[in-house]
Amino acid sequence: MPADPDRPASDGDASARPALDGDASARPALDGDASARPAPDGGAARPAFDLAALIAERGRERYELNSRYLNPQLSRMLHTIGFDKYYERAKGPYFYDAEGNEYLDMLAGFGIFALGRHHPVVRSAIQQVMDLDLPDLVRFDCSPLPGLLAERLLSYAPGLDRVFFGNSGTEAVETALKFARYATGRRRILYADHAFHGLTTGSLSVNGESGFRKGFDPLLPDTAIPLGDLGALAKELKRGDVAALIVEPIQGKGVQAPPPGWLRAAQALLHEHKALLICDEVQTGIGRTGEFFAYQHEDGVLPDLVCAAKALSGGYVPVGATLGKGWIFEKVYSSMDRVLVHSASFGSNAQAMAAGLATLEVMRDEKVVENARTVGDQFRERLTALVDKYELLAEVRGRGLMIGIEFGRPKSLKLRTGWAALQAARKGLFAQMVVVPLLQRHRILTQVSGDHLEVIKLIPPLIITERDVDRFMDAFTDIMDEAHRGSGLMWDFGRTLVKQAVGSR
Repeated sequence: MPADPDRPASDGDASARPALDGDASARPALDGDASARPAPDGGAARPAFDLAALIAERGRERYELNSRYLNPQLSRMLHTIGFDKYYERAKGPYFYDAEGNEYLDMLAGFGIFALGRHHPVVRSAIQQVMDLDLPDLVRFDCSPLPGLLAERLLSYAPGLDRVFFGNSGTEAVETALKFARYATGRRRILYADHAFHGLTTGSLSVNGESGFRKGFDPLLPDTAIPLGDLGALAKELKRGDVAALIVEPIQGKGVQAPPPGWLRAAQALLHEHKALLICDEVQTGIGRTGEFFAYQHEDGVLPDLVCAAKALSGGYVPVGATLGKGWIFEKVYSSMDRVLVHSASFGSNAQAMAAGLATLEVMRDEKVVENARTVGDQFRERLTALVDKYELLAEVRGRGLMIGIEFGRPKSLKLRTGWAALQAARKGLFAQMVVVPLLQRHRILTQVSGDHLEVIKLIPPLIITERDVDRFMDAFTDIMDEAHRGSGLMWDFGRTLVKQAVGSR
């Protein structure tokens, strides 16, 4: 925190200490000092590294740079669907381009920006922790910030006792897989069809989408079961080699949830066979579904391990967290010889911990979880009311501000012809036909929920208001009205998508 001008200077105040060799203010200006480089025109000094100038000079090259040095298919895909925008800044749930046009974000960076972008409380926390010059990541000490964040995080998960902090959701999953295997002495993990748990080798082994797994074999010896199928779970458990079941309380792909009561029944079966329940709450956790964790919607469910990430970062510093029961951690870290048996180089760093603490403070003070529940319920109700109006709209589902909009085969002959052509070329093209005009015509960013799915997923910042819902509803009904006319620019774009899909085979 900045020093209080009304109190005496203390040892902790940077302004009260004598200048040391390490203080920039006490050294002669060097070439690397921001204050040492005068502006070419003799005006105010500019930073030695001027990020704003670099972005101003090279920012328009962003797609060319990506094509040349990064993933070439990303820029190609964005150009193809017209998503190659030049966003210049962001605030809360909005982006702005160079002309000042406002775009509504219904994607939140795949769920990272639960508080929107650049929340002032989280930004302040990051600035404060940098100004404190903390001795971060000493390795042979115990910093207060990880313990404070763990204490605060566990207060939202009664029955869980300890936390491991990593850097991402996939690291949180990897931690849970390792801990479950070690704690049970077994090796096999069960997971649900169509699950997504990350893309590193361990988490990929429990990824239920074959497209992500293809070409990366061999993976770990894990087994998929249908989501919500207790019989399939019981059959696998009888083999006696299962360490755990990992499951998303609501799957990110397709926004699918198991039937009511399944998670509690699965937990009972697992514990009967000495296996563990892992809930992957990387996307559903930290308020997304209207409870702090999505498993809390079902009475009697207490996972053995819980994975969290994304929203915990406040949108600033990557952080992953694996929460678990004390006996599991105590078994993994069973002696001083095993003190570093599982760790992460940047795990528990001060910036990430400060961002997490500030995020939870905002969640509490601004009633963010409650807003997700209230606004989300209203949003789904309004969308569900359109199902009877539009024959192309099959179902609306989800919880809180995690909403899936699924499209389906229409009844009328005119619409069936166009729908059949899209399905024959590639399943998922109709949903893409809706996503594109939402951005191009109405400046609303959304996503198709998964490959070969006719589902749009809405995971906006949890701070959106009824005004934002109104904006989406007006845009969505405009697009659905056009879709049901069976002609126009939307269907012209659909024919273009069909040609591209057929040509890429």
